[in-house]
Amino acid sequence: MSFFSSSSNGGPGDGGAAAGAARGEEAWDGGPVDGAEVTRTAAAPPAAVWAVLADGWLYANWVVGASRIRDVDASWPQSGARIHHSVGVWPALIDDSTRVLAAVTERELVLQARAWPAGEAVVRIVLEPESGGRTILRMTEDAAAGPGRVIPHPVRQALIVPRNRESLLRLCLLAQGRPDDLLDPARRRGELR
Repeated sequence: MSFFSSSSNGGPGDGGAAAGAARGEEAWDGGPVDGAEVTRTAAAPPAAVWAVLADGWLYANWVVGASRIRDVDASWPQSGARIHHSVGVWPALIDDSTRVLAAVTERELVLQARAWPAGEAVVRIVLEPESGGRTILRMTEDAAAGPGRVIPHPVRQALIVPRNRESLLRLCLLAQGRPDDLLDPARRRGELR
C-alpha cells in the first residue's frame, strides 16, 4: 500500500492539494492517523500558518516538548526533509529528528516525530481556509513505534491531546503575530531586503 499520492481526492478547500501535486508535493494517503483530533481556529490566513510550519527553526517554539533545534534540512518542509531537534529539559535532553512524510503547501503537513528511546509518532496537521482570513487547524497524533505503542490507546490519547492543544495554541499565536512581509518566500530566504 502506498502512503503517498501525487493527486488528491479534493478534501477541504479550493483544490490547493492539486496545485501542490503539480509542484511535486506529496499528499498523505496513509489513511487516518489513529488519534483524537484537536482543532483550533487561527485569526490568520493559511499562508501565515504555513509560514510558521515551513520555518523549521521555529519548530521548538510551537511543539510542546521540543527544547531546541540543532539543524534543519534546506529542503524543509518537502517530503523526506528533517528537523534535528532535542526534546526534554536540560541536562536530560534527547537528540533526535522529525521527518516530513507528506506536505502540501498551505494545506497539510504529516510528520514522523522521533524521540528515542521513548519512540516515535505520526502527526498530521491539516489547514482549512475559513472566511475572514482565518484558518481552521486540525491536528491528529498517535504513537507509531516504541514503548508508547504498549500504552493503551485511551491512556496515550489522554496524554497527547492536552499537549497538542497547547501546541496548536502556540502555532496560532506565532501565525497571528507574523508580519505580512515574512509571508513572501523570497523574503524569508533573504533574497529580498
